[in-house]
Amino acid sequence: MRDECVERLIEGFEFLDDWDERFRYIIDLGRRLKPMDAGLKSDETKVDGCTSQVWMVARIEGEPPRLTFLADSDAHIVRGLIAILMTLYDGRTAREILDLDAEGTIGRLGMAQHLSPNRANGLFAMVGRIRAFAADALADATVDA
Repeated sequence: MRDECVERLIEGFEFLDDWDERFRYIIDLGRRLKPMDAGLKSDETKVDGCTSQVWMVARIEGEPPRLTFLADSDAHIVRGLIAILMTLYDGRTAREILDLDAEGTIGRLGMAQHLSPNRANGLFAMVGRIRAFAADALADATVDA
C-alpha cells in the first residue's frame, strides 16, 4: 500500500544525508504530535514491549471501521517513531491497517539497521498494538453485521 503521505515521508528520509540528520528529523516529527491528555495515560493504554513509556488509544468509527489514534511517549525519539506510525496508520480502515506492510515501509526508511534493538522492539510493539486495534475493530464489525 502506497500513498502520498508515506511517499513524502520516505522522500524526506532520502533527502537527508546521514542518520544524525534523520534522527533530528524524527525528533522534530515527534514535536508535532497532537498532545495526549494525561488522563488517557494509564496502565490500560500503555504499550507493552517498549523500553520507554508509550501510551496509545484508538477511536473507531464508521462502516467499514476507520481508526484514528492518539499516542504519546516520555522519550523524544519515540514520539518521533509514533509520528511515523501515525503517518502510516492514522485514518485508515481496519482492513487497510491489516494489509499494510509496516516492516517493508520501515525497511524502506532504513530504520531497522539504525535503531537499537530495544527501540526496534518497541517500534514493532506499537505496530502490534495498532494491528490489534484494527483486528478487534474488524471482528466487532463482523459480529455486528
